[in-house]
Amino acid sequence: MTDPRKVRVELGARAYDILIGEGLLAQAGKLIVPFAKRQRVFVVSDETVWGLHGEALQAGLANEQIEAVSLAAPAGEQTKSWAQLGSVLDWLLDNGAGRDDVLIAFGGGVVGDLTGLAASLMKRGMSFVQIPTTLLAQVDSSVGGKTAVNTGHGKNLVGAFYQPRLVIADTGLLKTLPERERRAGYAEIVKYGLIDDPEFIEWLEVNGADVVALQADAIAKAVAVSCEAKARIVAQDEREGGIRALLNLGHTFGHTLEAANGYGSALLHGEAVGTGMALALRYSVRAGLMNGQDAERGCRVLAASGLQTELSKLDGGPYEAGDLAEAMKQDKKVRNGRVPLILARGLGKAFIYPEADLADVKLFLQEELGKS
Repeated sequence: MTDPRKVRVELGARAYDILIGEGLLAQAGKLIVPFAKRQRVFVVSDETVWGLHGEALQAGLANEQIEAVSLAAPAGEQTKSWAQLGSVLDWLLDNGAGRDDVLIAFGGGVVGDLTGLAASLMKRGMSFVQIPTTLLAQVDSSVGGKTAVNTGHGKNLVGAFYQPRLVIADTGLLKTLPERERRAGYAEIVKYGLIDDPEFIEWLEVNGADVVALQADAIAKAVAVSCEAKARIVAQDEREGGIRALLNLGHTFGHTLEAANGYGSALLHGEAVGTGMALALRYSVRAGLMNGQDAERGCRVLAASGLQTELSKLDGGPYEAGDLAEAMKQDKKVRNGRVPLILARGLGKAFIYPEADLADVKLFLQEELGKS
């Protein structure tokens, strides 16, 4: 195999590398040895990922005589829960885990978020490594140290900023992903272009189909460019006090759509974000910030992959504007009936719009739902 691409997340004493390439799982032991003080690691995965790739990870660790103590949680967004967090912590304590052990998150964003939060809480902090197995996790959720579980009040409302020691993004693992999961991850790739990289949007207009199809050069570049973009923003604003909020483009709308579906399988996170970004672009037009041609071009980049950009045609639901607006009130930054949104003045020109009027957002959603 060729040498992996390396992206550095510059956070001083908490800095770490993201390694990107095909076949990295076979080198897992070699890559993790510098962080392991014992000949064992703890691995949290989900039942689907462990069934597909668990033996390969164990073999990669065994090359350096490292034993994997594993836990496979149920697959799905419902696993990001209080109950499952407690189960992971009890499992770690039952097996004698300590602060000098390494905990590996081996799965998609759900496993990464859950495991990272458990690592932050375990005896006030144990080392953890991200091995993301979905496209969405490789380009987004495994990087930047956001960890969380969901509650009945909303998504990701209980969590912590806690950085991994290393991220191993083996693009070969993506070959077992269904096409729907690949499209969901592609939404987050498009996001980085929409935020501040119009040249990347142009590249995706030509190469997007190859990215979704996992053509080797295309997927390696897309993952690397995405990780570089996120690393650059996180290095400037680790705890989302300012510019890091740009990474939430499409997410305020998207999270409300997920909530309307009970965070179930009818709507994947990336699918919700894809529609959410389209809504953010069109709301930008409504607010007089962006011209309609640019907004529709951005929507076409999303739609070309099969992502749904029309709320009125989105799977799941049913969706009702009042319910969606009400769900937005759970956003951590809502004040006095106004919600901060990430909007755009053009493609690659996203910015923080601090006080969108929820009443106007509700009217906008009613209009979007009324489209035929």
